[in-house]
Amino acid sequence: MSANRVDLRRVDLNLLVAFEALVAERSVTRAAGRLGVGQSAMSSTLGRLRRLLGDPVLVREGRGLVPTPLAESLLEPVRGILIDIEQVLTHRGQFDPATDARTFLILLTNYHLTSTFLQPLLARLAVEAPRVRLHIEPPGDDFASRLQRHEVDLLIIPREAYPEHHLFPHRELFSDRYVVAVDRDHPDIGDEITYEQFTSLPYLATFSGRHRSPAEIQLDLIGVPRNVEITTEFGIAPFLLHGTRLITVIHERLARQVAEQNNLKLLRPPIEHLHPMTEIMVWTNRTDRDAGHRWLRECLLELAAQVTVEA
Repeated sequence: MSANRVDLRRVDLNLLVAFEALVAERSVTRAAGRLGVGQSAMSSTLGRLRRLLGDPVLVREGRGLVPTPLAESLLEPVRGILIDIEQVLTHRGQFDPATDARTFLILLTNYHLTSTFLQPLLARLAVEAPRVRLHIEPPGDDFASRLQRHEVDLLIIPREAYPEHHLFPHRELFSDRYVVAVDRDHPDIGDEITYEQFTSLPYLATFSGRHRSPAEIQLDLIGVPRNVEITTEFGIAPFLLHGTRLITVIHERLARQVAEQNNLKLLRPPIEHLHPMTEIMVWTNRTDRDAGHRWLRECLLELAAQVTVEA
């Protein structure tokens, strides 16, 4: 960039928005999709950025594009500027849930939270905040980068599944013990399951997204062998046990909800040092002081307290 001062009259705020999208996505097509514009329009915007900065911004490397050193160095400062502008333009000292309209994007990792935790929240919103909308998505493998790019308002995830959570504002919601779930008429298991049975009987392993579930990660770290015959998404696991000799480890709250209808027996794991899963919510500094976001987080904390009492 020239050492001379840039004439700010030439700088359209949309150029900064496009710059952040282009450098973050490293793709004209993806940046265009993210901002809801055509690819040709985004290519034209890239040309304007190149003329403004006197730099290519993105250069071809192999089959993809990579940011230039200058573009890479400007990414975080530009993000900071955009966040500051957004806070200035959308600043609200107060939030009235009875009348204010807001939409919050929440990434939710645990299938069982939909019924054990979010359903009470939705019932509460219907009464207290009729114009508040929630957009809930599974996190995908890019949940951390989406959080860093401020594309989501709240991430709800097991603490064990996101070691980097300490880099962001966060609060613990509640803990959930693990239980062993088996068919109630399992031919080999009575009212207890031994360690030998746990390690030798056919085991149903679970995953979340493309990764092992927190339960499986813990069992591997402890060094507990399993006779894995089937692997499935952890939200589906309790529905596959009836009429089989399979055993699995699942969250207690989910297990309680589905045990009766699926003829399941829930047992204490015969394993020392199997720690409960701790559910946390994570957000960014951008939304930390926003009244509407604070209200939503307080709602979740109140519901979490109720869940803890009922456990």
